[in-house]
Amino acid sequence: MPSLPKHLRPRWRYLALELESWMDTEIEQASLQRVLWESTRTLLGDIESADLGLNVLRYSFEAGRGEAIVRVRRDTVERARAVIATVDTIDETPVRLGIRGVSGSVKACEENYLGIDRQAVTHEIVTLETVEGAATVRGDAVDLEVDTTNVGATNLDLT
Repeated sequence: MPSLPKHLRPRWRYLALELESWMDTEIEQASLQRVLWESTRTLLGDIESADLGLNVLRYSFEAGRGEAIVRVRRDTVERARAVIATVDTIDETPVRLGIRGVSGSVKACEENYLGIDRQAVTHEIVTLETVEGAATVRGDAVDLEVDTTNVGATNLDLT
């Protein structure tokens, strides 16, 4: 079967996403895709979600940080941004999604927006005010375990 002429093919845009969560969290690509589809269906409805064509093409996540490339139809970028802004949890884990940029090709998206500055992750015993506990430290970010809950802090918060 011959391919469609260029003027009839769908036009795509590629969104570079950054993900951030607790440092001991593992998030799979399938979970991100499922959450994005659910959010799209909830916010826009079934017909609009089909029109969006939102798919995760590339994905990496480790030590609480990750990045992804999401493909959407060219004329639906603003609706895709709205959908991504509504995501705050993946598999009941708090997560922050941010859009680094939008591009017309996967290659340009990778070159211009992807490539996390990988910082070394260490495990230390730290004190926050009067509480002492085990913490995971990455650069200025500190995840402190206090009574089975995580507390986010910075180096400036520690004593």
